Parts: sequence; C-alpha cells; structure tokens
Amino acid sequence: MSPAHAAPESRTSRSGAFFRENLPIVLVAVVMVVAVVFLAWDRWRRGTFFFGGATLLAAALRMLLPTDRAGLLAVRGKTFDVVWLTVLGVAIIALAATISSLGVT
Repeated sequence: MSPAHAAPESRTSRSGAFFRENLPIVLVAVVMVVAVVFLAWDRWRRGTFFFGGATLLAAALRMLLPTDRAGLLAVRGKTFDVVWLTVLGVAIIALAATISSLGVT
C-alpha cells in the first residue's frame, strides 16, 4: 500500500500514545485528584497526606525513570528534581502529621 493510501491514525491510538508517553505525570495527577476530593469532603488531613504522597510519588518516578521517559516530571536536572520533590513531599506530610486537628478529621 502506498503512503498516500495509508489509513489515518485513529483517535484512540493517539490518545493511547499520549497516556503512554505521559504516564508518570498522569499517575501523579490521579493521586492529586484524590487529594482534592478529600479536601472537598472536609478531610483536610487526608487530603494533605495525599498531596505529600503525590509529591513523593513524583520524586520516585523522576528518580527511577530515565529523563526521556519522565516527561513533565523532568524540569531541571535529575538530582535537583528528586531532592526538591522529596523535601517538599516530606514537608507536606510532616505538616499534616504535626498540626493539631482541633476536632477536624
């Protein structure tokens, strides 16, 4: 079959390719959506833990994946990204764990 008669790429294969290429940031975004849902339900501590967990997940994915597969998680150098995402994730979780809830869950 000549290139002029080749079938156009389908929409599903393009969206599938998008999710494969951006899987690390999609995973982090899903965890952040869960955090927002908890915050919307007035479960601020759980939501904050999920935000911290999403940040630590981003750090782990950035550390384990090569730069060309990290997608939008690759902002600066690998070491810089991993260190700062880890520091931020730990700080968010520590904040959620240490602030008194004052009767709020």
